[in-house]
Amino acid sequence: MIDSKHPKVLVTDYAWPDLVIEQEVLDDVAASLVAAPAPVPGAPSDLRDLAREASAIMTNWASVGGDVLDVASHCVVVARYGVGVDNIDVARASELGIVVTNVPDYCIDEVAEHTIALMLSVARQVCEFDRQTRAGLWDNQAAGVLRRCRGQTLGLVGYGRIARAVATRARAFGMTIATFGSSRADTAEPPPDIVTSSLEELLQRSDIVSLHVPLTSATAGMIGTEQLAQMKPHATLVNTARGGLIDLPALESALVGGALSGAAVDVFDREPPPADWLKGRPPNLIVTPHAAFFSAESIADLQLRTAQSVRSCLLGETPTNVVNPHVLHSPHARLRIGLAESRGGPHD
Repeated sequence: MIDSKHPKVLVTDYAWPDLVIEQEVLDDVAASLVAAPAPVPGAPSDLRDLAREASAIMTNWASVGGDVLDVASHCVVVARYGVGVDNIDVARASELGIVVTNVPDYCIDEVAEHTIALMLSVARQVCEFDRQTRAGLWDNQAAGVLRRCRGQTLGLVGYGRIARAVATRARAFGMTIATFGSSRADTAEPPPDIVTSSLEELLQRSDIVSLHVPLTSATAGMIGTEQLAQMKPHATLVNTARGGLIDLPALESALVGGALSGAAVDVFDREPPPADWLKGRPPNLIVTPHAAFFSAESIADLQLRTAQSVRSCLLGETPTNVVNPHVLHSPHARLRIGLAESRGGPHD
């Protein structure tokens, strides 16, 4: 039986040292944190037993599927530590009246900076120069032809918060900004120099292409053999969004065959990718371990805001950044536990 005065909040997984920030936020509603044990390599992860008594779930990368949600009969909210919610069965949560939240703007600066760092690393062949120099080759022309960024066109697939932050930084290098995809009208950022009418047009125009769209059924595999063939032979591709956006074997073929000069990816469809896959990759492919979001500041912000969303729901309040807002008006909405009814029971 759930204790409405002392709700339990399940934390499925996290990638930082402790949950002190979360606990400080949730102390206000007398909630206790229950951290799921780290999964055993090779063994299936089962969160169902822990979810049965949870009033809320906070998840980072762990899958919160319908099987978990179906047994979480007291759960009022699933809060994602992050932007994308593809590891949560949002449709099933909505059917059950469970609010789903995320933190869509916690690491804008970090991802924008990482995108620019990858872009420049490819453009200046930083990684290849490092490998060659460490191997004893002192030759500043051994990495091939280098091209300045000024005057090049940076094509941004998607034009949300992160893409606009990338555009601001790229303009400092004298680059022309082209976009394809949605753009919010309320942004204070300068509009793109070129708004393309199709992905094909963007790929054909751009010297560097950077992906900034969520992974959906419409975007999965959106960059494949056909799209890569539409890019300029000297062009480069950067992905700090989602691994499933790119057909990776097609990208490798384009890099090895010279159809593309370079690429840099921070995300993969399977993370981490198999160790044997990483060996022998083309030298013009730069790989980082899903690190674009990371900084001390961004992680603290992520912990704080995810916990604040949970706190709001446990108090019967509307949290910021609700992924499925229609649930708030649903007759099946689960904002019914004691804290929600009393609007702050532990303080009464």
